[in-house]
Amino acid sequence: MIKKHIALTFLLVSTLIVNAQLLQNKDSFTEQDTLRGSITPEREWWDLTYYHLDIEVQPELKHITGKNTIQYKVVSQPNEFMQIDLQQPMQITKAVQDGKTLEVQVEGNANFILIPTNQNIGELKTIEIYYDGYPREAANAPWDGGFSWKKDKNGKHFIATSCQGLGASVWWPNKDHMYDEADSMDISVTIPKGLMNVSNGRLKRIEEHDKTITTHWTVKNPINNYGVNVNIGDYVNFSEVYEGEKGQLDMDYWVLSYNLEKAKKQFKDAPKMMKAFEHWFGPYPFYEDSFKLVEVPYLGMEHQSSVTYGNRFKNGYLGRDLSGTGWGLKFDFIIIHEAGHEWFANNITNKDIADMWIHESFTAYSESLFLEYYYGKKAGAEYVIGTRRSIMNDKPLIGAYNVNNEGSSDMYYKGANMLHTLRQLVEDDILWRNILRGLNTQFYHQTVITKQIEDYISKMTKKDLTAFFNQYLRDTRIPTLEYKIENGQLKFRYTNTVEDFDMPIEVEIDGKHEWIFPNSEWKTKPIKSEDFSVDKDFYIYSKKV
Repeated sequence: MIKKHIALTFLLVSTLIVNAQLLQNKDSFTEQDTLRGSITPEREWWDLTYYHLDIEVQPELKHITGKNTIQYKVVSQPNEFMQIDLQQPMQITKAVQDGKTLEVQVEGNANFILIPTNQNIGELKTIEIYYDGYPREAANAPWDGGFSWKKDKNGKHFIATSCQGLGASVWWPNKDHMYDEADSMDISVTIPKGLMNVSNGRLKRIEEHDKTITTHWTVKNPINNYGVNVNIGDYVNFSEVYEGEKGQLDMDYWVLSYNLEKAKKQFKDAPKMMKAFEHWFGPYPFYEDSFKLVEVPYLGMEHQSSVTYGNRFKNGYLGRDLSGTGWGLKFDFIIIHEAGHEWFANNITNKDIADMWIHESFTAYSESLFLEYYYGKKAGAEYVIGTRRSIMNDKPLIGAYNVNNEGSSDMYYKGANMLHTLRQLVEDDILWRNILRGLNTQFYHQTVITKQIEDYISKMTKKDLTAFFNQYLRDTRIPTLEYKIENGQLKFRYTNTVEDFDMPIEVEIDGKHEWIFPNSEWKTKPIKSEDFSVDKDFYIYSKKV
């Protein structure tokens, strides 16, 4: 039975890894990848300030029509063109500024709009982008995303969007690059009567029409494009008020009508999550926009202030423990993991998706911090160590820059174990917590690159972590401690390491815990017996030679 359980869980983890890699396994890149993934001249001259996405969704036709009103600030000498992204088969039907229809030149998924010459540096301008079409249907949401057009068990429409990696331009026109976020946003969605749409931020009002309704949602904080969502279904709502670090936080839950009682029980993990993560990471970053969990017909995604949920009201990952330790069944994986992204992904956002480890490593690590908060340090450590079985060491955690390319899916649990290892080097749990909270203060509502994170942690720890981060982020090898015991001497050294890697580690020698300081050269230390082991909290291999 134990072997069968392990095999089933390993299969589940393997499936998760394969799905996460669907959009990242590329060895060569096209001009379209560069247009999508780089800060082109047609993007860099203007700073995005506001969106108003106003659309009608026609479920029976699987069709969208509408417009996106984009406000921007001219920040440098304007290019002749503005790049707006919209993926085929969706199409821009018209672009209007100051009452004039503008020329649109289409190059694959990039649309280049010929901009009038009256663009003055420092000026705020508005452009309206009209569009329609049949958006890509998600093949395997959320990993291979788009629109999920489903029906609930009562035959009613159950629809949701997911587009991380693929890009929000799969269903609406925008400046589809992570480096620039709208400072605020309004989302208006028209749907058939009898359904409800839930999007980001707070519900302002619902307009009633003859056969349709329009829901108006408003977002007061900066928001990344892929975090914008539409969720349509036969929803009912319940809510609570959480007394948090910044005061009262509205927590709203939207689920299918027949799942209400299940959700009231399962979603008790949500305030528990908020309490633990405000402890570790600081105040929830979007009090003005509230926090929501929204049931969807796929597993889940970290849509900002509108976290989507499809974990079947079970603990673990669809009822299973990714760590194999039993600790993973103490919490609902989707509630804890996806909500953790409110701090690492939505508050602190990678400027280039190549640095997506910033999102996933810290959030995968947050799972163990949740356990530590409620069950103790040993529980958190056992969980994160248990997740090592999913690590493949196939590619570096950092992807290729400027081509919309993610690194290895090891960014989840190799990244989490990198952070767990780093905590051991800090040797100060108060400082470690202050670092995690400090990151969310220092980079509050910002897009960042890896170097900023590395430099901040190095500064706070007063350690040169260059080789450490090079080893775990940019190399696929795991440091191996080779050792031998001869004539009362322990001899040890590192292999499989980058240049200058000399991470100290805690070991047990003759029944006593102490630190040793390996590098690539053999070192010696007295030992009275064969009793030697490496502390499992360090993500390295050890090998007796």
